[in-house]
Amino acid sequence: MAHPTFSFLLGTVAALFPIADPIGAIPIFYTFTAKYPAKYRHQQAKQIARNVFAVLVAFFLGGKFILGFFGISLAVVRIAGGLIVAHTAWQMVTSHQRLTLQEHAEAIDKEDITFTPMAVPLISGPGAIGVTMTLSTRCQRWEEYLGCLLGIGLFSGIVYLCLFLGEPLVRKWGQTGIGALTRILGFFILAIAVQLIADGSLEFLSTNQNQTR
Repeated sequence: MAHPTFSFLLGTVAALFPIADPIGAIPIFYTFTAKYPAKYRHQQAKQIARNVFAVLVAFFLGGKFILGFFGISLAVVRIAGGLIVAHTAWQMVTSHQRLTLQEHAEAIDKEDITFTPMAVPLISGPGAIGVTMTLSTRCQRWEEYLGCLLGIGLFSGIVYLCLFLGEPLVRKWGQTGIGALTRILGFFILAIAVQLIADGSLEFLSTNQNQTR
């Protein structure tokens, strides 16, 4: 049986990678940084990864406090998380733009795109934040918390590698190839969202039935 830390590490990366879709962010990143040298792109990719890590860790560590403050049950969080993930997945399947036209236009003129729009909302957007908060509700022991934190760190490293080494992928696959991959990932994410909603609904109904008895 795998150690809890290792299991939660892999589970965190597996949950975040498809919903955050760093591969789909590659062409957007190279669009924003096309007029700059490779050294600048390297620095930007590194800072984006740091910002993604900071945002996700903040919501992971503060997730239970936020839920407790507003009196939100875990079942409701799973349902809400499932709806957010489903919305993101639907946009991926139907090839909707991940940034609005206004956000894209503003980003083109910005020298620093590392926090907005790249880290937020492009990579660590509502879907990834929802998944991170859901993961926080499943952690009970310090080994599980450590596994999730290491998983967020590993995922942030993957974000950096995708952005820094993604130029050959953009040239080889082009927008069409990356778009096709994004739609495939979106389909599987949609299935995960349905499972989250189903599990949350069953837990919510079970809890209410127990309270009425």
